[in-house]
Amino acid sequence: MKKYFRLITILRVAAHFNLQELLDDFDLKGPAKFLLKLPFKSDPDSAKLNRGTRLRLALEKLGPIFIKFGQLLSTRRDMLPLDIADELAKLQDQVAPFDGLEAQSLIEKALGDKIENLFNDFSSTPLASASVAQVHTAKLLSGEEVVIKVVRPGIDKIIDQDLALLNFLAAFIENYIKDGKRLRAKEIIRDYDFVIHDELNLQAEGANGTQLRKNFENNHVLYVPKVYWDYTRKNILVMERIHGIPISHIDELKKANIDLKKLAETGVEIFFTQVFDHSFFHADMHPGNIFVSREHTDKPQYIALDCAIFGSLSEDDQQYLAKNLLAIFKRDYRKVAELHVECGWVPADTPIHAFEATMRSVCEPIFEKSLREISFGMLLLQLFRTAGRFNMELQPSLVLLQKTMLNIEGLGKELYPDLDLWQTALPFLENWQKRRLSPWENLKKLKGKVPEWLEQLPELPELVYDFLADTRSSRRQAKRLLQEQAKARQQVRRTQSKKRFRFGVSALLLAVIMVFTNLGQWMDSMPLEIWLLSFTGIGLLYFRR
Repeated sequence: MKKYFRLITILRVAAHFNLQELLDDFDLKGPAKFLLKLPFKSDPDSAKLNRGTRLRLALEKLGPIFIKFGQLLSTRRDMLPLDIADELAKLQDQVAPFDGLEAQSLIEKALGDKIENLFNDFSSTPLASASVAQVHTAKLLSGEEVVIKVVRPGIDKIIDQDLALLNFLAAFIENYIKDGKRLRAKEIIRDYDFVIHDELNLQAEGANGTQLRKNFENNHVLYVPKVYWDYTRKNILVMERIHGIPISHIDELKKANIDLKKLAETGVEIFFTQVFDHSFFHADMHPGNIFVSREHTDKPQYIALDCAIFGSLSEDDQQYLAKNLLAIFKRDYRKVAELHVECGWVPADTPIHAFEATMRSVCEPIFEKSLREISFGMLLLQLFRTAGRFNMELQPSLVLLQKTMLNIEGLGKELYPDLDLWQTALPFLENWQKRRLSPWENLKKLKGKVPEWLEQLPELPELVYDFLADTRSSRRQAKRLLQEQAKARQQVRRTQSKKRFRFGVSALLLAVIMVFTNLGQWMDSMPLEIWLLSFTGIGLLYFRR
């Protein structure tokens, strides 16, 4: 019942900010058209605001899940009108904050002491405010500058309500919308449920940040702030304060003489390194989470914040994804079709020739454009929609990757409009493929297995003994089974023999009776029956075995 109340709330907020006009260009039918016509009141004051501001305020009003959707949209300025994109960009770090004194109270409760006994120069005015938490500045008693991230009070209940509504909508999509099954909406929402609840756990975010910092500790292209674990709890995260340039401040980056082309290309390389080398990638790469160091202007360094949402791919997913991307880069559509079947993304009985032709019809017109005009993320989305004809199912394990790829490309093109994602990604993927197949890389994998094998070595004699014992036992069981089968066959033969013997005796007795009782004239007219009975009985008795 709560989800219906939440749906009504969403419709009321949409009406309040007069968002219906944003959907005027869509030919809505059925329940969607009916719901948007419900008589909710609009706010006359909101009519004075531009459409981008009204959309941003509505998303803020609806809460964290809707704010995150706006954050994703804000990274795709090539897809949105500029007035809307500019407003949605404010969702990245300018969400309305909650009371700083309440944040202080939450910190004291979590850490079990007064704020002045824990930190110096604590600022009750938030440095930044986002959908799930807000950030305050302070200094440790030892002098290090830190930021303190505090989860919004009561946010978990709002998220649970929204997730209940999203699950309801996902079930509706799968049951009542054509091709809804292949979207696997319920699985996507289930995965997002896990992700969003992980985002509420700041200890998990700290662990992600620590792992990312470790992955790039010998690589200057990405810096991750240090986490202070003594001051970190489930709803409180304390980490090193950094002083960089927000990546969305293009003019400031130019004044600092940052090489924007190199910066954009480095961002793509960082993303592919996380996906294919580490299988552990930052999946919330909107501009509010990324800063740029003021140092190393010729070799720009990224600074990653907000490590709440991370994705990971299995080794099989990594290989198939890389192979598919390389095949698309090289316009080898036959290979793309075969890989989709091989990895199970389309049914095994999919006609390869038809699927190949479909891929070619989608890709070739796009490749006629200059590479800088091609949106790689949009190409993948278009391929998915087209492949729906062949019952291609959306892979939940790749949803975060697809979203992040859109983020990265949108961010890169904002920094450097002529960014050629293909030219940057292709050498990386080719080198990754060569490394994966090289003898040295396989030798490293074998070396990695050696400690595990050595650990199991003392158990090898016992394992061999158990194997031989099981083999002997299996042989004895097989022999016993054969003996039992032979006994059963012999018993069947005996039973059949007894039946034939009884029938033969009965036939002979009947023949004798018919001869010696002189049954009359019918006996004289039918002597053949007597002889048949006699011979049948004698034969069955003779061949009874």
